[in-house]
Amino acid sequence: MGKPSRVNQTAVSDFLLLGLSELPEEQPLFVVFLGMYLVTVMGNLLIILAIISDPHLHTPMYFFLANLSITDACFISASIPKMLANIHTQSQTISYSGCFAQLYFLLVFGGLDNLLLAVMAYDRYVAICQPLHYSTAMSPPLCALMLSICWVLTNCPALMHTLLLTRVAFCTHKAIPHFYCDPRALLKLACSDTRLNELAIITAGLVFLAAPLMLIVLSYVRISWAVFGLSSPGGRWKAFSTCGSHLTVVLLFYGSIMGVYLLPPSAHSAERESRAAVLYMVITPMLNPFIYSLRNKDMKEALSKLFGSGKTIFLP
Repeated sequence: MGKPSRVNQTAVSDFLLLGLSELPEEQPLFVVFLGMYLVTVMGNLLIILAIISDPHLHTPMYFFLANLSITDACFISASIPKMLANIHTQSQTISYSGCFAQLYFLLVFGGLDNLLLAVMAYDRYVAICQPLHYSTAMSPPLCALMLSICWVLTNCPALMHTLLLTRVAFCTHKAIPHFYCDPRALLKLACSDTRLNELAIITAGLVFLAAPLMLIVLSYVRISWAVFGLSSPGGRWKAFSTCGSHLTVVLLFYGSIMGVYLLPPSAHSAERESRAAVLYMVITPMLNPFIYSLRNKDMKEALSKLFGSGKTIFLP
């Protein structure tokens, strides 16, 4: 069994990304996805530039927002450029090494998105529930430390998954029914034992997805408890308004992920999963800049100053 597996593994030099559909007439989506990609990158770049240029936004909340924007731009850049290149060249291939590199970066930036949302929820909790301790609990060194921990916690499982997949022997059938290298789809192409890979995916999913979500839920439970305890309706609205943008992004991010991975077995199909993945891999990173700029007074003012400074930047 070992010898055939080695032969099959060396025989696979590339994979086929079937895209959103195997039907040729549904594939001319180059202009649509190019537009969404450019809007996403430009929108997140504007958020970063506005935060850097405005001293009033040099706070922990906007520090993490700038890093979230960088992560979103990198997350979408890990998959969409290859998809656009394949549509343009009418090719479906991705090299063996390119597939695993894409998988690694998708896991890193997807996980970082998840952890940053949790850290931002904690930031709002400290700001609203423990305002007197905010300057010490969210000091610049501690914020840098939290960001570093987030990077370590995302790189470790991403590297583990990628290395475990390099040990898998793949059969001659190498078509992936997605527009990116999905780990579950890759395991379906394996002709060797994948139980360790499946266990790693389940364990990492429970730890690195459920734990941040629980932290977010607990933070907002405490925030709600504190806000509803305020006697002034104006004070309640002001406190909740500082969380509105973040809460919207959280609901969009986790709602789209649950729509992909928590579908009932009867509803699963490769085409449906691939299209649902567009929601959290393309639509969510594209909408985040609009959510934070349109629902946030400070960001609106910073963007106005940025455009008023004479810089040739165009709002998407």
